[in-house]
Amino acid sequence: MTINEKARIYAIEKHRDANHMYDQYPYEFHLQMVVNAAKQFLHLIPEEAQHNVLAGCWVHDVIEDARETYNDVKKALNEDVAELAYALTNDKGRNRSERAGKKYYEGIRNTPYATFIKLCDRIANVTHSKNTGSRMLNVYRKENTAFVEKLHDEKYVEVIAYLEDLLKE
Repeated sequence: MTINEKARIYAIEKHRDANHMYDQYPYEFHLQMVVNAAKQFLHLIPEEAQHNVLAGCWVHDVIEDARETYNDVKKALNEDVAELAYALTNDKGRNRSERAGKKYYEGIRNTPYATFIKLCDRIANVTHSKNTGSRMLNVYRKENTAFVEKLHDEKYVEVIAYLEDLLKE
């Protein structure tokens, strides 16, 4: 079984155990959207890292949402994937800006491929918001300039351009 398949099974099980949903959908609906976005741009990731990156897409919210720890992810998968999950875990905070502050974005930028996964996560969220008419679409539009500034990486300009296109009225 590939690391990607192990991560898919692990993430689905842990989100189900925590009764974590994505709107009215099982949480794997969101995770699959993130993986699909990543596959669209996987050519930007070195071949030797692609499996871990896809695994990271599956588990990017498992620490934050499903009461798993870094060591749980490391034991279930591997250290590289655990590093991705850890980097993509929001900080403690009372609101969005506290949970996704300077330290959070530094952790993402300093972890190889975490920026790529975070961009794919945002693409999934924006796509879902557009498809459902969610009020979050306006939140993402307002945040986008600062979001992109915090995560800008020349390697991912194609992903950023896609995200910015999605956010156009």
